[in-house]
Amino acid sequence: MKLALVVQRYGEGFSGGAEAHCRSLAQRLSDNHEVTALASCARDYLTWENHYPAGEDRDAKVSVLRFEARPRRPQALREISERVWAGTAQRHEERAWFEENGPVTPGLHNYLEDHGDEYDLILFWTFRYWQTWDGLPLVADRAVLVPTAERDWAIRMEVLGEFFRLPRGYLFLTPEEQTLVEDRCEGALPPSCVIGAGIAPAPGAPGHISGVLAGLGVTAPYILYLGRLDPNKGCRSLFDYFTAYASTRDDAPHLVLAGQAAMEIPTHPKITPLGFVSDTTRANLMSGARVLVAPSLYESLCMVVLEAWNVGLPVLVNGRCDVLRGQTIRANGGLYYCDFLEFCEALDFFMRKPEQASVLGTQGTCYVQREYRWPTVMAKLEAFLAQLSVA
Repeated sequence: MKLALVVQRYGEGFSGGAEAHCRSLAQRLSDNHEVTALASCARDYLTWENHYPAGEDRDAKVSVLRFEARPRRPQALREISERVWAGTAQRHEERAWFEENGPVTPGLHNYLEDHGDEYDLILFWTFRYWQTWDGLPLVADRAVLVPTAERDWAIRMEVLGEFFRLPRGYLFLTPEEQTLVEDRCEGALPPSCVIGAGIAPAPGAPGHISGVLAGLGVTAPYILYLGRLDPNKGCRSLFDYFTAYASTRDDAPHLVLAGQAAMEIPTHPKITPLGFVSDTTRANLMSGARVLVAPSLYESLCMVVLEAWNVGLPVLVNGRCDVLRGQTIRANGGLYYCDFLEFCEALDFFMRKPEQASVLGTQGTCYVQREYRWPTVMAKLEAFLAQLSVA
């Protein structure tokens, strides 16, 4: 098949999210298909400033076409986002939100108009960006949407009801995401498949962990948070819960934070912020932790949870997030909490019953092995694309 994959940014160095998911699938699809990635020239998702040259590029066997983007207008986006978030926006304002969110790439619009029918299928990543909002209706008869939808304010926009019934098919990351979009779609949801995301087996456990951790100033025992430190990722509630927990227990573990900070981090003797860390340090931190904590309310699939299970590390997740709760229950790979008391009880379990906690981590590994290895993911994807291409 001749396939196009539309994504807001394409290239090396995007460690997570839609861009990494798109590129990993593009590279593997290119083994059996003619694959072209269509993206903006931007690298910074906050500004959409053009970074890559416009035009043709290569990523191994994947052809890449990049189109110049209009820089984002932050003030205009803030103003219209406030109305959309509050639920007071009119339908024309909701449509305008996609343009302000960007990346606006007129060249991509023209390319899809002129060449869209040359592709058997065109996959679009992430419903909330202009490239999908504008481009998918132009090629709806061959469009496959990978929405990466979360239960946040954006999914509530009224204009999405009509939009969600347009694609020829859907690729979802979790059953919870599928249910969310199905509930928002006006009429029957087009054919869909839950494929998740692939993850390779972890390399052997790193050696000399205690020495590495000591060099980082990390004190065992500790619980681990990996990822961007941001209120939108549930970090404010995590800090509140953890500091209150630590104030009542002399033997409380340390909370180790590895990731770039987009918020103020409390100064506390039991909180150790490391900032951005290398992949090697990340692996060492997971090997030495008691549990990985994932406090986010908004996820379509949490890769860091899969990474933890990949090395046998159990997880403690925010149970008010349907996706995190569902992942954890299906894997039987950890515990979830919905309030402060449950957070405390769960942490006590992980600290006081390490052998039982280890069993949860092992069960998480079995789940990843069963559902998220690349051959399994690609077999589901190939079968579904073949089904759509002959329908």
